[in-house]
Amino acid sequence: MGKRSASTRLAGCLALSLLLSSGAAAQSGLPAAPQGRFLKSTVLVGEPIDYELRYDHAPDLEVVFPDSVAAFAPFEYTGKTFFPTRTRNGRSLDRTIYHLRTFRLDSVQTLALPVMVLRGRDTLRVAPAPSRVRLLRTAPPQPAGALPELRQNLALVPVEPVFNYPYWLAGGVGVLLLLAGGATLFRRRLTRRYQSYKRRKNHGYFLAQFARHVERFDLSRSATNVERAVALWKNYLAGLENSELSSFTTREIVAYFENDVDVRKALSATDKVIYGNLQTEDAKEVDRAFQRLRGFAERRYASVTQ
Repeated sequence: MGKRSASTRLAGCLALSLLLSSGAAAQSGLPAAPQGRFLKSTVLVGEPIDYELRYDHAPDLEVVFPDSVAAFAPFEYTGKTFFPTRTRNGRSLDRTIYHLRTFRLDSVQTLALPVMVLRGRDTLRVAPAPSRVRLLRTAPPQPAGALPELRQNLALVPVEPVFNYPYWLAGGVGVLLLLAGGATLFRRRLTRRYQSYKRRKNHGYFLAQFARHVERFDLSRSATNVERAVALWKNYLAGLENSELSSFTTREIVAYFENDVDVRKALSATDKVIYGNLQTEDAKEVDRAFQRLRGFAERRYASVTQ
């Protein structure tokens, strides 16, 4: 009973002092103090906590709330939620909730954010009563100079594999260097083998196409097929000899091949058919000319590939 009456008297004294202070502030023309409070009474280290700042004032009063550069120590500022000014019954209410966190280890931490009231050229700084929050500790208190007890944990934790870019890049560069070195060492051999393969393919294509022209001549006895066969022979030998043989005349071709008997007789027979009238005995001579041209091409191919 005595404790209850004492607390009742204390509450009455606090209310009376607040009324007297507000009355004194009103009589002196000073604006009333804002209200600030934490939205919860306890907090953990690094845990977000909200601080609400409210200010009830006359509508014609210019009020500026703290921004992100204000002094929030011992707390750290992480953001805020702003509410528009609300005016009712001749009074305006400004309200902002600041999102904070703390990494201090003090058992009790306080904060009182001031509000700036603008009066012409003067600025009045009005602060609320300090608001307190209690820090919850997750580790038991340790004696001075003692280390906390360590708990052993040997359980493996899965780790997401990460692509090792430096090693792969180094490996790729190494492979490129090996390829470049191999190409430098074996380029001549590889070039010779490729050229040999290319000549073999061209020779096979020439023989097939030449045989087709000969077959068509046997069926039609047309001078056009003879001309096409000779043109194919010239183009093939021009590629094989790496020369301009395809544009040479018959006399120049015979001279180029040092008056070879097969070349001279074969081209002489084909020229008679191409530039003259085809006779029966000429057809037999053309057949022999085709054989000479084909045999000479095979001899030249064999000499080049040795």
